[in-house]
Amino acid sequence: MEKPYSSHEPASASSKNARKTSQERPIKLVLREWLDAFIFAFIVAAILRAFLFGSYKIPTGSMEKDLLIGDFLIVSNAAYGARTPMSVCVPFTQWCLPGVNLPFTRLPGYRSITRNDIFVFNVPWEVKPISQKTNYIKRAVGIPGDTLEFKDKVLFVNGEAEPTHDGIQKFHTLVLKQGVRLTNAKMEEINAGTIGASSRYFQQVSNLEYRVNLTYDAVKKVISWAETDTLYPTVIPADQVVSAYTQSAGYFSRAFNNPDHFGPIVVPFNGQEVILNATNWPIYKDIIERFEGNRVQTKGGVFVINGEETTRYVIQQDYYFAMGDNRDSSEDSRFWGFVPKDHVIGRAGVVWMSLNNGFPRMNRFFHIID
Repeated sequence: MEKPYSSHEPASASSKNARKTSQERPIKLVLREWLDAFIFAFIVAAILRAFLFGSYKIPTGSMEKDLLIGDFLIVSNAAYGARTPMSVCVPFTQWCLPGVNLPFTRLPGYRSITRNDIFVFNVPWEVKPISQKTNYIKRAVGIPGDTLEFKDKVLFVNGEAEPTHDGIQKFHTLVLKQGVRLTNAKMEEINAGTIGASSRYFQQVSNLEYRVNLTYDAVKKVISWAETDTLYPTVIPADQVVSAYTQSAGYFSRAFNNPDHFGPIVVPFNGQEVILNATNWPIYKDIIERFEGNRVQTKGGVFVINGEETTRYVIQQDYYFAMGDNRDSSEDSRFWGFVPKDHVIGRAGVVWMSLNNGFPRMNRFFHIID
């Protein structure tokens, strides 16, 4: 007798496999779509980061008070013209294929570097391919063709003292009147730390004498204090040789005694002809040998460049003089010399986030950088 048909009878093996395949296909399709979307987003982000803008974090106080430790910046690579890739690197990492240096060009930008721009660049003194050097951020206080001179820690550009603005700060010596003391309230008024605790802003020399890192506005406040006897910039004497300075990375600083006095010097520019001698050779050595790739030997005051004796050299690209606003806490062009144009990355635009010991500084979110 035939077994009656039942709707609960198990399906055949072929029908089970068909249902399984139909269930797997949508899962595979979804995974493939997600993978494609991720790869596309990764490529787009890499292109945007290379040619339009990048994000950088401020690690040191060399640009205080304008930029603070923990600030996260958006930097426009397109402003001065983005560089085409110089190395073969994994995007968003520091790993690059060793020994591979690509010929590059700079795309047209929508502006030139102007004096006092805050810009990001690859630090010149490191011995690495350009794009793999550490990123620095400073202010361009000198542009190609400018004449710079430091007198008693004051920068003169083309014969005029640089404009004062509240971001620049320098150490000053504060001497108090007899019988008075500073209070923490006074220190907080100028953001100089706490009495008795040395910091990068404040150092107590004696009962009446202090070294305080002050902006121009803070100088005005301290002068007006009833406790103040005298206040003056802390300056290294012009004839004092500071070995830590003269032995800085690169050769530039070997031409001078200390960072508070030097010049006048001309910021090199493309096409400039310089007359070389023993005195100015430290200023131009890195430019001629390292940045512009020439072979140089010196013979009794005569320079042999690429096999030819000469005392003249024509500069092949523009250069910039970069300094931190926190003048006594910044290692910059005063120490290691000029920034070549091919080392320039972009212009600092916006602080999009800022953290202080892990806590947000709400007043600095989307802060426009002047």
